[in-house]
Amino acid sequence: MALQGKHILVGISGGIAAYKIPELIRGLVKAGAEVRVATTRHALEFVTELTLQTVSGHPVYSDVFAAINAHATEHISLPEWCDAMIVAPATANVVAKMAAGIADDALTTTICSCVARKPILIAPAMNDKMWENPATQHAVETIRSWQNVRVIEPAEGPLACGVVGKGRMPEAEELQEALEYALTPPTLTGQRILITAGGTQEPIDPVRFISNYSTGKMGVALAQVCARRGAEVTMVCGSMSVTPRNPFGAIHRIDALSAQEMYEACIAQWPRMNSAILCAAVADFTPCEKAENKIKKGELKVESRESNVFSLSLKETADIAKALGQSKRPDQKLIGFALETQHEIENALHKMERKNLDAIVLNSLRDKGAGFGVDTNRVTIIRADGNSLELPLLSKAEAANEIIRYSFLLEEAE
Repeated sequence: MALQGKHILVGISGGIAAYKIPELIRGLVKAGAEVRVATTRHALEFVTELTLQTVSGHPVYSDVFAAINAHATEHISLPEWCDAMIVAPATANVVAKMAAGIADDALTTTICSCVARKPILIAPAMNDKMWENPATQHAVETIRSWQNVRVIEPAEGPLACGVVGKGRMPEAEELQEALEYALTPPTLTGQRILITAGGTQEPIDPVRFISNYSTGKMGVALAQVCARRGAEVTMVCGSMSVTPRNPFGAIHRIDALSAQEMYEACIAQWPRMNSAILCAAVADFTPCEKAENKIKKGELKVESRESNVFSLSLKETADIAKALGQSKRPDQKLIGFALETQHEIENALHKMERKNLDAIVLNSLRDKGAGFGVDTNRVTIIRADGNSLELPLLSKAEAANEIIRYSFLLEEAE
């Protein structure tokens, strides 16, 4: 993925959120990146130099004049070495210095020489009152306007001082996702993409519903890949066990638990979209009526009292893919999914033709490691132009990247 083989420079200033950074560094290294660290001296009051050196595998740059430095120009050589830099946490002090061009320690001199040449992500973290200070806001808006800088908004939640407010640094996974954004070619910039994800819930009564085993993991992976590539993503979400990481707000979420709610949301969004990827496991049938109160034993229609068999009347749900396919403009792309248990290729081709899809992603429950609730998938991507690509068992994140590349004909651009 985007971090494999990349050089990442992590800058740390003196805030309590610095304790999260070793986890970030470990995640980056696990993803295949090489990491170096530059800090202020106060940052080392919150996380030790030994810890940072151990998890990164490299000496920490914290003192411009330290004898350990091979030469006195690490603030120049580190930005030249890196592919991207992230400053996390970025205190109010460091943000203000950055906006004013002040470079008076190892971290700020490094930032000063990096910001004009490389992508740099800033993750402010501070007390909510410090965040709301007009001087802080002015500094943030100043650096946000610079071409190579992206600011990761602080989150709301419990702060170190005991209050609840805006100022928390996002978790390590969110920061790593932001770096994925910074290092992914923006091949879908300007595209608006609709993605459905998760399973639907068809209510029987106020207590029970008909559903399936979908967790939404594949849809979330697709949304994150599209957002990293610069697309504006609208997710229509059924029941899901996962939430997309969304560091820059590129993913807009609409909740739609039932098949009818998902149908209505997709129909409303489709006219303004360039593409749609229908990944949700939408129920094919729904109860004809939802009972107003909980159904008691013996209240359903009796088929056979002797065998204790009762019946529930069902009707077909609205077909989202068919409806979007019928109204699809020549400039729109529609991609569907097919989860099959037999005659897989034949059924997928029939579905693609019948619903006017531009491509269909086929997976089979017979493939070990594919399907619901797992972090891997094995799919075959079939395009309407007759070409197809069979993928080996991959993580859902890797599979999502290949689905987008092949379905959107991006392999030629990369």
